[in-house]
Amino acid sequence: MRIFSGLILLLCAGVCLAQSADDPQVAAARADLAKTQSLVDAGALPRLRLAKAEQGLADAQDAAFLRRTAYGQDLTAAQADEMVAAAKRRFDRRQKALDDARKLVAEGAAPQTSLKPFEDGVEQERQECSLVDSRATLVRQLSDMASAEAAFLDTLAQDPAEESELADSESGEGVMAYATYAKVEVAYREHFGKAMPVSAIGETAVHRAMGFDHRGRVDVALNPDQPEGVWLIDYLKENHIPFFAFRQAVKGKATGAHIHIGPMSTKLASGG
Repeated sequence: MRIFSGLILLLCAGVCLAQSADDPQVAAARADLAKTQSLVDAGALPRLRLAKAEQGLADAQDAAFLRRTAYGQDLTAAQADEMVAAAKRRFDRRQKALDDARKLVAEGAAPQTSLKPFEDGVEQERQECSLVDSRATLVRQLSDMASAEAAFLDTLAQDPAEESELADSESGEGVMAYATYAKVEVAYREHFGKAMPVSAIGETAVHRAMGFDHRGRVDVALNPDQPEGVWLIDYLKENHIPFFAFRQAVKGKATGAHIHIGPMSTKLASGG
């Protein structure tokens, strides 16, 4: 039985290492689980302690994943969903710990003051969930925009005459120089007194996942019909800057209203 437990532990360790290589908190939690497993197998600790150690490892893995996503990494839509799920699991663990602590207080087994760390933990995870939800919303918004462009290109391949009905545009080829984008951003800020709501500058994980080369392109989260969108389109036309303005790329298939500054994204070369 102990040999079997050891094999399971090694298998779990291999999976965890692949998911969170070299993360110190995951390594520490894994070591604690291995030590607890040995003591439980020897009868020196109750099996309840093993479940707690397993929860500790799962929590460390979720925390490591969130550090790689919520605070830095370029994400795909699938990773954004995983990020939200990881944050939710961490919140649920803190909430359960608080509920258990409240039961001890109600039974007179712990003082009221003992709840403070658990309440702080719940509030901290609540804030993290809010931050993660905001990040995921932006990634999904970008995914909608990329899907709109993909649907647009698919439709044009079948019927080029539909271009004028699907999106306003100003033709252009190649890539857009960063100085050109900077000029647009400065003009927008001077006119509206706020930053332009840019969702993507250059390539992103979303575009790569969909097979698009988005280098030298910028996506702006503006509906072409809202005042800011109308102004931006007029500015791009006056300055002969290529763009595509999407209200709805293909009815029933993709929406993702936005203004794409620069030439349309091209397909990534296979194997590139």
